[in-house]
Amino acid sequence: MIVADGKTWEFNMNEPSHIPVLFHEVLAILQPSRDGRYIDGTVGAGGHTAGILQESAPTGRVLAFDKDPEAISYAQTQLADFQDRVTYVNASYTKMGRFAPQMGFSEPDGIVLDLGLSSRQLNNPERGFSFMKEGPLDMRFNPNKGKSAADLVNNLSEAELADIFWRYGEEKQSRKIARVIVEQRPFTTTTQLADAIASNVKTNKRIHPATQVFQALRIAVNHELEDVEKGIMAAIDLLPSGGRLAVISFHSLEDRFVKQTFRTLSKDNTPPPGYPVDENSGPATLRLMTRKAIQASSIEINQNPRSRSARLRIVQKL
Repeated sequence: MIVADGKTWEFNMNEPSHIPVLFHEVLAILQPSRDGRYIDGTVGAGGHTAGILQESAPTGRVLAFDKDPEAISYAQTQLADFQDRVTYVNASYTKMGRFAPQMGFSEPDGIVLDLGLSSRQLNNPERGFSFMKEGPLDMRFNPNKGKSAADLVNNLSEAELADIFWRYGEEKQSRKIARVIVEQRPFTTTTQLADAIASNVKTNKRIHPATQVFQALRIAVNHELEDVEKGIMAAIDLLPSGGRLAVISFHSLEDRFVKQTFRTLSKDNTPPPGYPVDENSGPATLRLMTRKAIQASSIEINQNPRSRSARLRIVQKL
C-alpha cells in the first residue's frame, strides 16, 4: 500500500512487479486531471497507469504502450476495473507519434516513460534476462522479434562484442571477456555465459562479474539507447504547450542522455537582433521541472529495493 496526500493505492508487496517506482513523485508532478489524456510508454504491470486513471477519474484516459506482449496481457488483467479508459498498443513507445493521433491522443496532457526492466521479466527465467536462474539466452522484450542475446554472443566478432560490453555496460574488462566468449562459444543458456565469465574474470566489485555484460547485451538486443533518443523526441513533438514528460531511468547511460537532452532543449539559443542565425539557434523548447534527478526515498527503497537506482526527470513543453 502507498499513501500520499490522503490517497491510498493498493499493491501486492509480495510481487515487486506491482510496485511502481517513484509512484507518488510521478503523479505529483504530472497532476492528472479529469478529462485528461495521458500516455504510458512502458505500461509494464500497469502501476503508473493505475495511479493516473484514479487521479483523472471518472473520464481521464491513458494510451498504454509496451513492446512485450506478455506485459500488455498482464496489464489488461491488472487494469480491468478501468475498462474502456485504457487503450493498449503492443509496440515501442518510439511509435507514439504514429499511433497517438489515430487513437485520440494527439495532444496528451502528460507522458511517462519508465525505462526499467520489470520484475516480472527479470524473475522469469524463460525470458533470459537474469543469470540467477538458468534459462535460454534471450533477453528480447518482444520474444517474437529481432535477434536474441544468444545470436549476438555466438555470431558477432570478438571486437564487436568488446565494443558492446564497453559501450553499453562500461565494462573495463570488455576485451578479455569478449575473447573468453569467442573461445568457449556457443552459449545457449544464461548460466553457461555467466559461469564462463566468472571463471575467467577477477573483480573486486561486490556485484557478479557478468552483471555489466548482461546489461550491455540487453541494451544491444533491444536497441534501448536508440529507443530512448527516438522516444523522447517523439514525446516532445507530441506534447502540446504545457504538457509534461516524466522519464525514469535506471542506469547512467540512459540518465546521462535524458539529462543532456532536457538541458539542451531548455536553453534559449535565440541570437540578439543583428546577429547571424545558425541551425542550432532558437527559443527553448522545454522547461525543467526538476533541476536534479529525483531519487527514491529510504522508505520506498525499503519497500522496493530496485528503486534504489531509479532517477526521475520531468520537463514541461513550452
